[in-house]
Amino acid sequence: MTVLVGHKAPDFVAPAVLADGSITDTFTRSKETANHHSVLFFYPLDFTFVCPTELVELSKQIDEFEAINTKVIAISIDSQFTHNAWRKTSPQDGGIGPVKFPMVADIDHSISHMFGIEHPEARVSMRATFIIDKDGIVQHQAVNNLPLGRNISEIKRLVQALQFHETHGEVCPVNWQKGQSGMKTTHEGVKDYLKEHA
Repeated sequence: MTVLVGHKAPDFVAPAVLADGSITDTFTRSKETANHHSVLFFYPLDFTFVCPTELVELSKQIDEFEAINTKVIAISIDSQFTHNAWRKTSPQDGGIGPVKFPMVADIDHSISHMFGIEHPEARVSMRATFIIDKDGIVQHQAVNNLPLGRNISEIKRLVQALQFHETHGEVCPVNWQKGQSGMKTTHEGVKDYLKEHA
């Protein structure tokens, strides 16, 4: 596995189903996320088990990501046509419905290889999440094995923490939530924070 935190995120051009249901053959990560924070949300396969629960919840919270100027992109090794069929299948029938974010088709597994998150045995993308800043630098990555679903609210909290740091220059201590104070990166800052919160 590759650790990309602190490095420029790999760019890619690939087929995708867009949020409006249209299909493109030239979805470009850097172009689609320009001047935005972004979340790349890799998952194993369409029409499977944990995956629809994650994508449906992600779509439910998409307005909250958009409110913090953040683009969300889902990626798996399925084709754009399989993505489209899954979107056209209702959750009651095991589908995901018309989710509100693009779904990229990594048919040749090249994107999974770029990000270093292909499962060594199943040859699908693991449940990997990358948070990328406006300059295209990876600020967070997390990789779950196939059985372990993610917490969408935690991903959003991490984006908010990154944006707080970028705006205020302070760091975000344990369990930080939007609206809370940060910590100055000095010994005095640590003492002041612990005095109040320890």
